[in-house]
Amino acid sequence: MRAADANSRPAALSHLQWLPDSIRHRSRSVVLEPGEALFRQGDPASALFEVELGRLRLIRHTIDNRPVTLHTAQAGGLVAEAALFAERYHCDAVAAVASRVRIYPKRALLAAFRNDAAQAERFMAVLAQQIHGLRSRLEERNIRSARERVLNRLVLAADADTRTVRLDGTLMDLAAEIGLSHEALYRTLAALEKDGAIARTRAGIVLRKTRKI
Repeated sequence: MRAADANSRPAALSHLQWLPDSIRHRSRSVVLEPGEALFRQGDPASALFEVELGRLRLIRHTIDNRPVTLHTAQAGGLVAEAALFAERYHCDAVAAVASRVRIYPKRALLAAFRNDAAQAERFMAVLAQQIHGLRSRLEERNIRSARERVLNRLVLAADADTRTVRLDGTLMDLAAEIGLSHEALYRTLAALEKDGAIARTRAGIVLRKTRKI
């Protein structure tokens, strides 16, 4: 982990771009190599993080030390929001690719929210949006059929005009997000392509058949 260039460009879409300069000035960016950890499960929770470039996988270890990917945070996304009210991080955060992450000290954020109700409300709105997304992902994982689960994600993620799903990460990332093994995802995509339901191109995955879910 190394400090980022002070002149490096921030993420285009930021959940926290409304924060005052006083908080921005107390934050800093770090660069992570692929596979490098930002923090580990059990480390003291001292900050909230924003992915500026790249992707971070949040990984929880089961009782038998098996890694389970909970979420993949894309550029513009937040990581470790619960750290504001927790003593320790509850998972690992590991760079899926070369990434840049901005670090916001927990104490500075909490002080800002306590002193400015408008900022606290904005942050609550961000959390509310993320809860909505989490509920959608949980509903998705309750779909038993791998084919229906994959189609559900593709229909929801497709561009309305081109009916194309552009993958920000890898197919392994997608498999983890929807709760399938990567082998099951590959088989399902191959079957959907064979049936003419989708086409895979360099641009992404194109939905071929109009379908309601």
